[in-house]
Amino acid sequence: MIDVIVVDDNPVVRAALSSYLDSTDEARIVGEAADGISALQLAQRVRPQVILLDYRMPIADGLSVVTALSSYGAVLVLTSDESDELITQMLYGGAQGYLVHGQFDPADLLRAVRAVAAGQGWLSPEAARAAVAALRTGPKAGETGLIEELTDREHDVLNLLSLGLSNAAIAARLWLSEKTVKNHLHRAFAKLGVASRSEAMVAWGRGRR
Repeated sequence: MIDVIVVDDNPVVRAALSSYLDSTDEARIVGEAADGISALQLAQRVRPQVILLDYRMPIADGLSVVTALSSYGAVLVLTSDESDELITQMLYGGAQGYLVHGQFDPADLLRAVRAVAAGQGWLSPEAARAAVAALRTGPKAGETGLIEELTDREHDVLNLLSLGLSNAAIAARLWLSEKTVKNHLHRAFAKLGVASRSEAMVAWGRGRR
Protein backbone atom coordinates (compact mmCIF):
# COMPACT_ATOMS: atom_id res chain seq x y z
CA MET A 1 0.00 0.00 0.00
CA ILE A 2 1.26 3.47 -0.92
CA ASP A 3 0.46 6.07 1.73
CA VAL A 4 -0.70 9.32 0.09
CA ILE A 5 -1.73 12.76 1.32
CA VAL A 6 -3.78 15.15 -0.82
CA VAL A 7 -3.01 18.89 -0.68
CA ASP A 8 -5.56 21.08 -2.46
CA ASP A 9 -7.73 23.98 -1.32
CA ASN A 10 -10.72 22.68 -3.30
CA PRO A 11 -12.66 20.16 -1.16
CA VAL A 12 -14.33 18.68 -4.25
CA VAL A 13 -10.93 17.90 -5.81
CA ARG A 14 -9.65 16.45 -2.54
CA ALA A 15 -12.72 14.25 -2.23
CA ALA A 16 -12.48 13.01 -5.81
CA LEU A 17 -8.78 12.16 -5.56
CA SER A 18 -9.19 10.53 -2.17
CA SER A 19 -12.21 8.49 -3.25
CA TYR A 20 -10.48 7.14 -6.33
CA LEU A 21 -7.15 6.25 -4.72
CA ASP A 22 -8.84 4.69 -1.69
CA SER A 23 -10.85 2.49 -4.05
CA THR A 24 -7.69 0.93 -5.49
CA ASP A 25 -5.72 -1.92 -3.97
CA GLU A 26 -2.45 0.00 -4.24
CA ALA A 27 -2.88 3.36 -2.49
CA ARG A 28 -4.59 4.78 0.56
CA ILE A 29 -5.18 8.35 1.71
CA VAL A 30 -3.61 9.03 5.10
CA GLY A 31 -4.44 12.74 5.28
CA GLU A 32 -5.64 15.88 3.53
CA ALA A 33 -4.63 19.55 3.71
CA ALA A 34 -6.00 22.75 2.18
CA ASP A 35 -2.88 24.95 2.26
CA GLY A 36 0.89 24.69 2.24
CA ILE A 37 1.51 25.22 5.95
CA SER A 38 -1.05 22.59 6.96
CA ALA A 39 0.52 20.26 4.39
CA LEU A 40 3.96 20.64 5.97
CA GLN A 41 2.58 19.91 9.43
CA LEU A 42 0.66 16.89 8.14
CA ALA A 43 3.57 15.49 6.13
CA GLN A 44 5.92 15.83 9.08
CA ARG A 45 3.46 13.93 11.25
CA VAL A 46 2.40 11.06 8.96
CA ARG A 47 5.48 10.75 6.65
CA PRO A 48 3.59 9.70 3.48
CA GLN A 49 5.25 8.04 0.53
CA VAL A 50 3.53 10.37 -1.96
CA ILE A 51 2.24 13.93 -1.64
CA LEU A 52 -0.30 15.14 -4.23
CA LEU A 53 0.27 18.90 -4.34
CA ASP A 54 -1.76 21.72 -5.89
CA TYR A 55 -0.14 25.04 -6.78
CA ARG A 56 -2.70 27.78 -6.08
CA MET A 57 -3.63 27.68 -2.39
CA PRO A 58 -4.11 30.20 0.41
CA ILE A 59 -1.56 30.94 3.18
CA ALA A 60 1.29 29.19 1.35
CA ASP A 61 1.08 27.97 -2.26
CA GLY A 62 2.55 24.77 -3.62
CA LEU A 63 5.72 26.33 -4.97
CA SER A 64 6.59 27.90 -1.63
CA VAL A 65 6.55 24.53 0.16
CA VAL A 66 7.56 21.99 -2.51
CA THR A 67 11.20 21.86 -1.40
CA ALA A 68 10.33 21.32 2.26
CA LEU A 69 7.62 18.76 1.40
CA SER A 70 10.02 16.77 -0.79
CA SER A 71 12.01 15.90 2.34
CA TYR A 72 8.97 14.03 3.72
CA GLY A 73 7.76 12.20 0.61
CA ALA A 74 7.72 12.11 -3.18
CA VAL A 75 5.86 15.18 -4.45
CA LEU A 76 3.49 14.78 -7.40
CA VAL A 77 2.11 18.15 -8.52
CA LEU A 78 -1.52 18.16 -9.71
CA THR A 79 -2.62 21.54 -11.00
CA SER A 80 -4.33 23.31 -13.88
CA ASP A 81 -1.38 25.69 -14.30
CA GLU A 82 0.83 24.67 -17.21
CA SER A 83 3.21 27.63 -17.50
CA ASP A 84 6.77 26.65 -18.38
CA GLU A 85 8.17 28.72 -15.52
CA LEU A 86 6.03 27.06 -12.86
CA ILE A 87 6.68 23.56 -14.19
CA THR A 88 10.45 24.00 -14.20
CA GLN A 89 10.43 25.72 -10.78
CA MET A 90 8.40 22.89 -9.27
CA LEU A 91 10.72 20.27 -10.73
CA TYR A 92 13.88 22.12 -9.72
CA GLY A 93 12.29 22.65 -6.31
CA GLY A 94 12.03 18.91 -5.69
CA ALA A 95 8.82 17.61 -7.31
CA GLN A 96 9.19 14.17 -8.89
CA GLY A 97 6.12 14.45 -11.06
CA TYR A 98 3.79 17.01 -12.61
CA LEU A 99 0.31 16.34 -13.95
CA VAL A 100 -1.88 18.98 -15.61
CA HIS A 101 -5.62 18.67 -14.98
CA GLY A 102 -7.36 17.62 -18.17
CA GLN A 103 -4.29 15.77 -19.42
CA PHE A 104 -4.64 12.61 -17.35
CA ASP A 105 -7.29 10.09 -16.37
CA PRO A 106 -7.65 8.05 -13.15
CA ALA A 107 -5.48 5.23 -14.50
CA ASP A 108 -2.73 7.74 -15.37
CA LEU A 109 -2.93 9.15 -11.83
CA LEU A 110 -2.44 5.73 -10.28
CA ARG A 111 0.49 5.01 -12.61
CA ALA A 112 2.03 8.36 -11.65
CA VAL A 113 1.59 7.66 -7.92
CA ARG A 114 3.19 4.27 -8.42
CA ALA A 115 6.12 5.76 -10.32
CA VAL A 116 7.00 8.58 -7.92
CA ALA A 117 6.63 6.25 -4.93
CA ALA A 118 9.28 4.08 -6.58
CA GLY A 119 11.59 7.07 -7.02
CA GLN A 120 10.84 7.59 -10.71
CA GLY A 121 9.59 10.72 -12.47
CA TRP A 122 6.21 11.18 -14.15
CA LEU A 123 5.24 14.12 -16.37
CA SER A 124 2.13 14.97 -18.34
CA PRO A 125 2.83 15.91 -21.99
CA GLU A 126 2.91 19.67 -21.34
CA ALA A 127 5.17 19.27 -18.33
CA ALA A 128 7.54 17.04 -20.30
CA ARG A 129 7.73 19.62 -23.07
CA ALA A 130 8.58 22.38 -20.59
CA ALA A 131 11.23 20.23 -18.92
CA VAL A 132 12.90 19.46 -22.25
CA ALA A 133 12.82 23.16 -23.19
CA ALA A 134 14.47 24.08 -19.88
CA LEU A 135 17.28 21.59 -20.49
CA ARG A 136 17.88 23.01 -23.95
CA THR A 137 18.04 26.62 -22.82
CA GLY A 138 20.15 25.95 -19.72
CA PRO A 139 19.69 27.24 -16.18
CA LYS A 140 17.97 30.54 -15.46
CA ALA A 141 18.89 33.12 -12.88
CA GLY A 142 18.43 31.69 -9.42
CA GLU A 143 18.91 28.07 -10.47
CA THR A 144 22.64 28.18 -9.72
CA GLY A 145 23.11 30.24 -6.59
CA LEU A 146 26.30 30.93 -4.68
CA ILE A 147 25.17 28.96 -1.64
CA GLU A 148 28.67 28.90 -0.19
CA GLU A 149 28.70 32.71 0.09
CA LEU A 150 25.68 32.83 2.39
CA THR A 151 26.26 33.60 6.06
CA ASP A 152 25.06 31.26 8.81
CA ARG A 153 22.21 33.66 9.62
CA GLU A 154 21.18 33.84 5.96
CA HIS A 155 21.10 30.02 5.98
CA ASP A 156 18.81 30.12 9.01
CA VAL A 157 16.47 32.64 7.38
CA LEU A 158 16.31 30.72 4.09
CA ASN A 159 15.62 27.45 5.92
CA LEU A 160 12.57 29.02 7.56
CA LEU A 161 11.56 30.73 4.31
CA SER A 162 11.53 27.30 2.61
CA LEU A 163 8.99 26.15 5.21
CA GLY A 164 6.60 28.86 4.02
CA LEU A 165 7.02 31.16 7.03
CA SER A 166 6.35 34.89 6.70
CA ASN A 167 8.99 37.49 7.56
CA ALA A 168 7.22 38.14 10.85
CA ALA A 169 7.19 34.45 11.73
CA ILE A 170 10.86 34.09 10.82
CA ALA A 171 11.69 37.10 12.99
CA ALA A 172 9.85 35.61 15.95
CA ARG A 173 11.51 32.21 15.52
CA LEU A 174 15.04 33.69 15.32
CA TRP A 175 14.53 36.47 17.89
CA LEU A 176 15.19 39.15 15.27
CA SER A 177 13.34 42.25 14.15
CA GLU A 178 11.29 41.96 10.97
CA LYS A 179 13.52 44.65 9.42
CA THR A 180 16.61 42.54 10.12
CA VAL A 181 14.98 39.54 8.47
CA LYS A 182 14.21 41.65 5.40
CA ASN A 183 17.84 42.78 5.27
CA HIS A 184 19.09 39.19 5.47
CA LEU A 185 16.70 38.17 2.69
CA HIS A 186 17.75 41.10 0.53
CA ARG A 187 21.42 40.13 0.80
CA ALA A 188 20.64 36.43 0.29
CA PHE A 189 18.56 37.17 -2.82
CA ALA A 190 21.48 39.15 -4.29
CA LYS A 191 23.91 36.29 -3.64
CA LEU A 192 21.54 33.73 -5.14
CA GLY A 193 20.76 35.91 -8.14
CA VAL A 194 17.01 35.85 -7.55
CA ALA A 195 14.32 38.51 -7.31
CA SER A 196 11.46 36.82 -5.44
CA ARG A 197 10.71 34.53 -2.50
CA SER A 198 9.63 31.67 -4.78
CA GLU A 199 12.82 31.92 -6.85
CA ALA A 200 14.87 31.96 -3.64
CA MET A 201 13.15 28.77 -2.43
CA VAL A 202 13.92 27.01 -5.69
CA ALA A 203 17.57 28.14 -5.70
CA TRP A 204 17.96 27.23 -2.01
CA GLY A 205 16.40 23.81 -2.53
CA ARG A 206 18.65 23.03 -5.49
CA GLY A 207 21.78 24.31 -3.77
CA ARG A 208 21.28 21.97 -0.80
CA ARG A 209 20.89 18.83 -2.94
